[in-house]
Amino acid sequence: MPKKALIIGAGIAGIATAIRLAVKGYVVEVFDANSYPGGKLSEFEKDGFRFDAGPSLFTMPQYVDELFRLAGKAPSDYFEYQKLDVLCKYFYADGTKLTAYANAGLFAAEVSKSIGEPEAAIEKYATNSSNIYNITSHVFLEKSLHRIKTFLSLSTLKSIFRIGKIDAMRTMHKANEAFFKDERMVQFYDRFATYNGSNPYSAPATLNVIPHIEQHFGAYFPKDGMYSITTSLVKLAESLGVKFNYNSRVDEIKLERQKVKGVWVKDSLIEADIVVSNMDVWFTYHQLLRTRPALFPKRILRQERSSSALIFYWGISKQFPKLDLHNIFFSADYNAEFDHIWQQKDIYDDPTVYLNISSKYKSDDAPPGCENWFVMINVPANVGQDWDKLIAEARRNILNKLYKSLGEDISQLIISESILDPRSIESRTSSYQGSIYGTSSNSRFAAFLRHANKSSKIDGLYFCGGSVHPGGGIPLCLLSAKIVSEWV
Repeated sequence: MPKKALIIGAGIAGIATAIRLAVKGYVVEVFDANSYPGGKLSEFEKDGFRFDAGPSLFTMPQYVDELFRLAGKAPSDYFEYQKLDVLCKYFYADGTKLTAYANAGLFAAEVSKSIGEPEAAIEKYATNSSNIYNITSHVFLEKSLHRIKTFLSLSTLKSIFRIGKIDAMRTMHKANEAFFKDERMVQFYDRFATYNGSNPYSAPATLNVIPHIEQHFGAYFPKDGMYSITTSLVKLAESLGVKFNYNSRVDEIKLERQKVKGVWVKDSLIEADIVVSNMDVWFTYHQLLRTRPALFPKRILRQERSSSALIFYWGISKQFPKLDLHNIFFSADYNAEFDHIWQQKDIYDDPTVYLNISSKYKSDDAPPGCENWFVMINVPANVGQDWDKLIAEARRNILNKLYKSLGEDISQLIISESILDPRSIESRTSSYQGSIYGTSSNSRFAAFLRHANKSSKIDGLYFCGGSVHPGGGIPLCLLSAKIVSEWV
């Protein structure tokens, strides 16, 4: 008889794990409390506008394509995407505008023209980012850090001998200050800490690998929007026999002694040989293993959480040619903004605003003459703040900031509005405290302190998704699925 695997959570990592285990011959079922798949990578429609509700940046599409090829399918039969010529448009508080071109030469020339940093400085930074990636990717991203065999390979040993070059002993901000004279370029590269919910004034400079992923490998836009990543992979999984159960909250993981036997769903026990949790590890233990506190990894569960997000989904009754798919409006005082997020646990009155407009590339996401604005700021995890008050203040400050940059009162153009805040992120996606990326990376040892992809105490229990190794974001979630399948 083939072995059976149960996946808790139909987030992108759970779907990818289901595909990989089905290819290995497992009978696979996925259970999700929501009525739809995708977790954070979901969508909704309102007043004629379509919004991708969560992740809006698509990088390293090869990890999606790999899943189709594993199943013997042509990726283009299920999923299409295009490479972006412009990665993002940046608007600084002093009026500077910077276009981040995908082409390295064009970008360096643009920085030299708009900001005055020499092209050689950009090229030197890109080389450093590339070096960090080459040292770390096959060890820290693609393999488990919790298996002895990882550290016995020749490639790992080579990386260990070059460990000093990953720049873990100083912060991202300190490293970026050493590379650039102009504070605008320091701020530009500090921003990449937010890609995994961290603070550039605390996180190790190893995270300066992130620009290489975006600027070297490129950024992409799925032809049918970000949610098509989810729908195409669900279609692939179903073609392999994976069964998805929606509106099916898992109540408990069934153990016998310290071995997985299955899961309880709606008073029914579904037995299995292995269980993979795509649920945040905090909730996996505190809800699904609540009767076995002796098995909790207490030190991991006490770790600092990543930042969260406040998102306004605005239907705008006008089009803005000066804006692109991805746009950033920087704070005038980045240090103060991160101090509010991490120390004061509130929202700075001049937050950096990220604006995504998918209707720039997918015109039917908005009615004619309109645009769908995904407006996001970084905020602290939910620890009991007065969010209604903070949201109202943040909305006013965001509108004021956009007015200064765009010269138009956006409040008069909003014809549809929805809001996602840390409370609703937690309730909809079981992300503890609404943290988007699980634990933060605000220490030099963060990569080693994330929860492993396999339980060391419970036989047959595995973990995937943004709250475990190697981290959050679509590429890393997909890699967590790969690590789980290799361990299985």
